[in-house]
Amino acid sequence: MKNSNAFTLAEVLITLGIIGIVAAMTMPTLIQKNNNRVVETRLMKFYSAINQAVKMAEVDYGDKKIWFEDLTGADIDKDGNPVPGSSDAEKWFNKYFAPYLKIIKTETLSGGTFIVYFPDGSALKQDGPHTTRDWVFYPGNAQKCMDSGNKYGVCVFSFNFYPSASVGDDENAWKWVYTKDKGFEPWKFRWDGTEEQLKDLCYNKKMNGSVGGLNYCTTLIQINNWKIPDDYPYKVSY
Repeated sequence: MKNSNAFTLAEVLITLGIIGIVAAMTMPTLIQKNNNRVVETRLMKFYSAINQAVKMAEVDYGDKKIWFEDLTGADIDKDGNPVPGSSDAEKWFNKYFAPYLKIIKTETLSGGTFIVYFPDGSALKQDGPHTTRDWVFYPGNAQKCMDSGNKYGVCVFSFNFYPSASVGDDENAWKWVYTKDKGFEPWKFRWDGTEEQLKDLCYNKKMNGSVGGLNYCTTLIQINNWKIPDDYPYKVSY
């Protein structure tokens, strides 16, 4: 009888089973690493683009402290719908930012805030209808993130724009020290300047005054050279 070097059916099935187990164990890690890279890249890209827009607006309109305004979003009618064209915040954004950004769509949301969408799938939204100081950035599917509860530090990341903040003799001056004379910055309101505080707030979801700790996750990523820290406790998505 001739010797056969072929694999038996049982050996093939065992091999395929082992490959399947290894793939099942490694795929989630690979997917998460890809998610991290995409979120990191889009956060860094947005930060660069929005602050370049600030600089270009200053060429046309002067110092950002002069043209900054803290404005409200759209009015809401008796049926609970936003009134078209009533958002002072959107008008202000369209004047000072939109001409210098690549925006594919603008949408007024039911609560009166507005959101702009960028070509790479990311988006920027007014964070609350009563201010243009606070903003949130979605690195990917904004609607999916909003539907899931706006998971800060996961699929939505907090920013401030408050260049005219007063840091004179006001006893509350220190709260805005990282936004005065600045452009769009990751959330740094009431930050003491240490990485330890950022991790304590972000990782443990603590409150900093009236501010939720997850807002500070954006700054933590920024000071880590726009990289998700190795010990980051949340699985980011886009």
